Amino acid sequence: MGRQDEKKRGEERALALVSGASSGIGRAVSRRLMELGYEVYGIGRDFGEWEAANRKTPGAAGTERMGTGIPQTEAWLYAGSVFHPIRCDLLDSERLPALLEPIRRTGRLRLLVNNAGAAYYGLHEMQTAAQIREMLRTNLETPMLLTQFFLRGIRERQGCIVNISSVTAMHSSPHAAVYAASKAGLLSFSRSLFEELRKHGVRVVSILPDLTETELYRNADFRPGSAPEEHLLPEEVADAVAYAVSRRPGLLVSELVLRPQKNRIERRGKEKSTAAE
Repeated sequence: MGRQDEKKRGEERALALVSGASSGIGRAVSRRLMELGYEVYGIGRDFGEWEAANRKTPGAAGTERMGTGIPQTEAWLYAGSVFHPIRCDLLDSERLPALLEPIRRTGRLRLLVNNAGAAYYGLHEMQTAAQIREMLRTNLETPMLLTQFFLRGIRERQGCIVNISSVTAMHSSPHAAVYAASKAGLLSFSRSLFEELRKHGVRVVSILPDLTETELYRNADFRPGSAPEEHLLPEEVADAVAYAVSRRPGLLVSELVLRPQKNRIERRGKEKSTAAE
């Protein structure tokens, strides 16, 4: 009887899908959702951080319990739940739908977190066409496509869509014009989608973090200030996601802006200076 009860609980566990889940905010959000009881599928390229921190379990066992038919080489336990890595480039429009279709067929996806992001900084005239396309496709096109792909099922289950935008969506951002425009587009998409879906009981949430200690700034000549009051932590963004998705039915936290107490950056190899955000 114990095994049957455990199997039933596994079958009934709600699914969440998180893009950009291999590190940073996406990894923190995935772990936080697992603490809330979700079984999480995460899309990413390199899951080295997960491999170093999580206990592996045989992929066949995880796949059989889920009944998804998704080819898995591993499934990792955390907080009494399971994380399934989906190794794929989000911009691989040929491969991604085939990987995601079995998740859609389960009929149990209740939460989609569009987190993956790409950023290049500098004067717009110095941006390459490839960089512009990568930012627009990753930050705006992909969330729209993933949302459309899963939307009917999420609507039927009165689920939730969380879009990780940015404070840059709310004002002009010199030296980050395309990045800010893509995040502003994502914020606008979220607002319109909410008005479209609110009568169906679907939650649409925008999280707008400021400078966060992640690898988003690896292509920049600056990084967030190193003092605790000068940056956000990925886990703090994950807490905001958890807060938004855990409200009672009928109450929606549609937008959350997260900012460190002080607005400072550190130029790489130079003295600390005020952030131009």
